[in-house]
Amino acid sequence: MPQFTYQAIDNQGAVISGSMDVMDERALVDKLQAMGYYPLKVARPEEKKKSPFFQFLPSGVSQNDIIAFTHQLSTMLNAGLPLDRSLAILSELEENKILKGIISELYKGIQAGKPLAQSMAAYPKVFSGIYTNLLKAGEASGTLEPALARLTRFLEESQHLRDEIKSALIYPALLTTVGGAAVAVMLVFVIPRFSEIFSDMGGVLPLPTRILMGISSFIVNYWWAIFGIMAAAAIGLIRYIKTDAGRLMWDSIKLKIPMFGMLHLKAVVSRFARTLGTLLQSGLPITEAMKITKDTMGNAYLNQSMSPVIDGIKRGRGIARPLKDMGRFPALSIHLITVGEETGKLDDMLIKLAEAYETDLRTSTKRFVSLLEPALILIMGAIVGFIVLSMLLAIFSINEIPF
Repeated sequence: MPQFTYQAIDNQGAVISGSMDVMDERALVDKLQAMGYYPLKVARPEEKKKSPFFQFLPSGVSQNDIIAFTHQLSTMLNAGLPLDRSLAILSELEENKILKGIISELYKGIQAGKPLAQSMAAYPKVFSGIYTNLLKAGEASGTLEPALARLTRFLEESQHLRDEIKSALIYPALLTTVGGAAVAVMLVFVIPRFSEIFSDMGGVLPLPTRILMGISSFIVNYWWAIFGIMAAAAIGLIRYIKTDAGRLMWDSIKLKIPMFGMLHLKAVVSRFARTLGTLLQSGLPITEAMKITKDTMGNAYLNQSMSPVIDGIKRGRGIARPLKDMGRFPALSIHLITVGEETGKLDDMLIKLAEAYETDLRTSTKRFVSLLEPALILIMGAIVGFIVLSMLLAIFSINEIPF
């Protein structure tokens, strides 16, 4: 059986560490809990210092670091430790130097009498608006530990969904990169060699060969112009998208792209439902929860469409009817939200709606990738086939060239 290391809190609130031979992490957690310990960190020794190199936030703190910190803080509070002591312990245990410094500042803020959410709000790149508002509601109602537990589930589910989608898109991205690189090498290095040979022999080459050699010659002679135009276009597009009008236009286009638009809409609906449901479960008023959710949807076009919905809620129309009038959300989501309002369990129904759409999104993504992969193979095959055919036609035509 593999060996796992662990860090946990005993009944006296002391941090203990050690190792144990178990089948998996879940078995180790169960054993520690049976011994009366509160697990903080469980990992294989060789995996302990690994960190995802592609998931770092602009602050230098990964999303997994935030999830681990939130889970550990929730565990310590559940074990009965005071908030300040919990932060002091986490500051000592944290391996990420940036997050370690932030936790130290949070500890100083608590010692000075500042609320935890207020201290976290000073680091918006690390702790999002959803994060701080959930904790603010938990602190106001005296339910900080349950708020942290809900926040941990929220972050874990969101991260898990993102990881699954990224994993599904790795192969198509790799296929496109490798295939594109192979075609570029042939056009830049291989075709010009054949072009010199054919030009020395003279004669008229087949049309496909002349087209191929023209493309290759253009790329070789004007690669700097091609890269310059592409770089300028990319920079200009990125800058335009960063503007309010550009972001609005781009997000509107994303919803209209065949297949991808439906996937994007499902992702937005699931994010909307999970965020709003989690905020409502934490006790935030629906108008305030909607304002926070509106800014985290990930689509400026739908974000803008939410303003009339919030106005409708303020006028007592509820949320389902204004969402239906907006005409952007799928009928199933409207129906489930309506049921949630009628039964008085809107928060629970929103979480169920998020789970349903996340499952649907996973299935749809796999279906989309299963169609995308053969399409990419066919496209790459057609390009390579054209190159090979053009070369073969030129070789066959050599017999017709007078020597």
